[in-house]
Amino acid sequence: MRALVRYQAALLLRSYGWLPPFLAYVLLMVVGVTPGDPLLGSQAVGAAVLLPVSAWLVRAVLTAEPAASRACLAAAATAPRVQLAALLTALSAGLALALGGALGLLAVCGPVGDAGVPRTPAAAAVAAGLLASAVCVLLGVAVGALCNRPVLSRAQYGIPLALAAATLVLVAPSSPANAAVRGLVDAARTGRVGYAWGPLVLAGALLAVVAAVTGRLAGRRAE
Repeated sequence: MRALVRYQAALLLRSYGWLPPFLAYVLLMVVGVTPGDPLLGSQAVGAAVLLPVSAWLVRAVLTAEPAASRACLAAAATAPRVQLAALLTALSAGLALALGGALGLLAVCGPVGDAGVPRTPAAAAVAAGLLASAVCVLLGVAVGALCNRPVLSRAQYGIPLALAAATLVLVAPSSPANAAVRGLVDAARTGRVGYAWGPLVLAGALLAVVAAVTGRLAGRRAE
């Protein structure tokens, strides 16, 4: 599996498929965050942006390889393992982006919380932001897996469906991503920082189910 992930990562880097989602992330962060804004509120924006960007990264990984080469790889390593390696590659890229974003926000943002709230340690705020970002990355990878092959046979429908699904996952009150982002917003207003362990576990479980289902579907279509 390590070799498969390294192979998928090398393909992603050489194809520059990572560049459009990376630029989209940077652009949305520039638009949504102003230097000097409270750190917790800015991290809420960063976490929310990571969900559609992570879904885009899945598409970039799945489309980085030509169809003939992909078929040969599936024959050699089995289609479910190739699908899992693609999702792990996108997940790794999304988490790396989350870490870089958290460090960037720490450098450019102002106070941890809104004006008038109790002072909160920056380390606790960064940790809370990273957890919320991880939740959004996990769910973004799940959305990307459901909105690309092997689930969808027609690639042109993947982008609008992924955007719609990412928006729904963000705004649905029962969504782990909504809970994680809302927790950061509430922390910015109150100064009481919470950690999204529950949403993280739920998001990880959802991604595991999606990975298992899409891997099995990939195996059936490869037969």
